[in-house]
Amino acid sequence: MIARAVATLGGAGLVRPAPGTWGSLAALPLAWVAMQGGAVLFTVLTVLALPLGYWATSQVTAGRDDHDPSEVVIDELLGQWIALMPVAWGAAAAGVGVEKLWPGWVAAFVFFRLFDVWKPGPVGWMDRRTDAWGVMLDDAVAGGMAAICVLALAALAHL
Repeated sequence: MIARAVATLGGAGLVRPAPGTWGSLAALPLAWVAMQGGAVLFTVLTVLALPLGYWATSQVTAGRDDHDPSEVVIDELLGQWIALMPVAWGAAAAGVGVEKLWPGWVAAFVFFRLFDVWKPGPVGWMDRRTDAWGVMLDDAVAGGMAAICVLALAALAHL
């Protein structure tokens, strides 16, 4: 089933323990590939991950009591890619390969996982939704918060 493959990121969400962390890790090389087309393409693909993830999540969870099963990790891809947005645009602005901004990759991963697990404020509000939008949006917000942290660290590093 295509929806299950998308929702689990090709099975990354089936890896135990901590499928969310495995999903976030799986999102990193996929992000690198997507970034090879430039920051604009990466941004477009990130935006498209939201409706794709919503579709896959709603298909996989239809008729189930659990609206957010742990194997669904397409939301981690969305959040991780949002967290990596400053890396893509920073590399484009500097005219360097995205791998040169490796500290940003590390920061994006750590902060996204922190906010996704901790669920502060608006992340928790989205997580309390009991539908596929809640599954996707809590990670989108966590990714946005992580992106702000990546930007702040980059600014501090370049003072």
